[in-house]
Amino acid sequence: MQRHSPFRNLLTPLSLMATVTAAGLLAVAVAPAGAARGRNTSGDRKPTVVLVHGAFAESSSWNEVVKTLKRHDYPVVAAANPLRGLASDAAHIRSLLASIDGPVVLVGHSYGGSVITNAAHGSDNVKALVYIAAFMPDLGESAVELSARFPGSSLGSALRRVPFTLPDGSQGVDLLIEQDRFHHQFAADVHPYTTSLMAATQRPVTAAALEEASGEPAWKSVPSWALVTGEDLNIPRAAQLFMAERARAHVVEIHSSHAASVSHPDDVADIIDKAARAVR
Repeated sequence: MQRHSPFRNLLTPLSLMATVTAAGLLAVAVAPAGAARGRNTSGDRKPTVVLVHGAFAESSSWNEVVKTLKRHDYPVVAAANPLRGLASDAAHIRSLLASIDGPVVLVGHSYGGSVITNAAHGSDNVKALVYIAAFMPDLGESAVELSARFPGSSLGSALRRVPFTLPDGSQGVDLLIEQDRFHHQFAADVHPYTTSLMAATQRPVTAAALEEASGEPAWKSVPSWALVTGEDLNIPRAAQLFMAERARAHVVEIHSSHAASVSHPDDVADIIDKAARAVR
C-alpha cells in the first residue's frame, strides 16, 4: 500500500546534507532519557521514540525524522548501535531502554531491526516495534540468511572486508560498502553529494553480527509496524514483506531505497506516529 505522509515536505540537497552532519544536529536530535517525561498539548504523556540505526549508517541518519517527531512533541533518543554482535548490541540497547522512564516505541532500520527484535524481548516498557527497511528475524535466523532467502540483494558484491584484531587476539572482519558504490547500493534516491558524506561516515558492521542467530523475537508479543522499501538493494522487498506478514505487522510500502530515513523521513515519522497513537 502506498502512503503519502501528512508530514511530507520537499527535501533540498542542503536539508539532506544536514541529515548526515552529526556534530551540529545530533545535539538537537538526541534527547536524554529523562525526556520521556515530555507531554503533549493535552497533558498526556507521549511515549519516547528510540531509534536504532543499522549497518553502514550512524545516529545522524535519523536527523530529519527526529526533527519531525520533536515538532510533534515526541521525546526522542537516537541510539548508537555498536554493530559488533547481535546479542551484545541488543544488550546495549536493552540497557538504554531500562534507563527510560515511561513507555517506548522502539524503531530499527536494517540490521537495527534484528537488534530491536532481541532488545525488546523482556523489556516491559516497549509498547510498539517499528521496522524501517529492516530485518525481523525469528528464533535462530540471521540477517545474512534472511537476505539470501529471496533474490534481489546486490549488497555482497558492494562490500569491502577489513580484518581487525579482537581483544583476545583472534581475528574479526568489519564490513563496509565501497564508497564509490554507496550511492547506488544504499541510497539511490538521495542527492549524490549527501551520499558521498554518508559513505565517508558510515559505521562498519562485523561479519559475525550479520551471521549471528537471533534469540526469541519480541514481535511475537509486542505489536509491530513495518515500512517496506520497494527499491531496496540491501534487503529485497520480498524478504521484507515475508518477515512483516509473518509477524502480522501493520505494513506500509513506499518507493524508496534502503536509506528511507534520509530519502523519505516524513513517511518514516508518519508510521512511527501511527504506532505510537495505536498503543497509547
